[in-house]
Amino acid sequence: MSEFLEAFFSWEILSEAWPILLSGFYQTLLLSVIVIPLGVAGGLLLAILSTAKSRWVRWPLIAYVDVFRALPPLVLLVFVYAGLPFAGLEVSAIGAVAIGFFLNTGAYYGEIFRAGLESVPAGQREAARALGLGRAQIMGLVVLPQAVRNVLPDLVSNTLEVVKLTSIASVVAMPELLFQARQAQSVTYNATPIMAAAVVYFLLLWPLVRLLSRLENKQLAGRR
Repeated sequence: MSEFLEAFFSWEILSEAWPILLSGFYQTLLLSVIVIPLGVAGGLLLAILSTAKSRWVRWPLIAYVDVFRALPPLVLLVFVYAGLPFAGLEVSAIGAVAIGFFLNTGAYYGEIFRAGLESVPAGQREAARALGLGRAQIMGLVVLPQAVRNVLPDLVSNTLEVVKLTSIASVVAMPELLFQARQAQSVTYNATPIMAAAVVYFLLLWPLVRLLSRLENKQLAGRR
């Protein structure tokens, strides 16, 4: 038992590795602050454009969503980081992560927002038009608030997945939490930094998990 604790829960190694893990935690927070708003903004734009009647607008959007939902995020990230320089575009690690996550998460957020927009009864739009509201006012004041409320659990769930997905940024040497934990493990030859990173991820995401459960229960109760 003592050997197990020493290999996975060594306080001595944790105290030495903690400054490195803390810097990685800050980078994970930074990535989350960057990629989540980008994904939400991109997804919202996709959803609004998908309401266009022109098939020349809808079909390219459908193709975009299908392609970037089908591509594994890890493959997309490596392609952006390693492929753009061949096109003459040099990007930093954080830039590659921002672009890759924008393309991937925007497609998922877009589908969630689109489902929310479609869940709002057409009568709401007709009533708003009867009151003299313009298209932008109807979308911003009437449709969008209801759409977001209807799909709020899905938005929180996807955001939870995006935060967990930031761990793949380590493949482009972005010094986020997992990357720093692996660096510390390679130096100490001990799994304690990895276990510590797992605990940090849990403490970071657990409030979102509880919020998601409450929203899902509230939504389920509202349907009864």
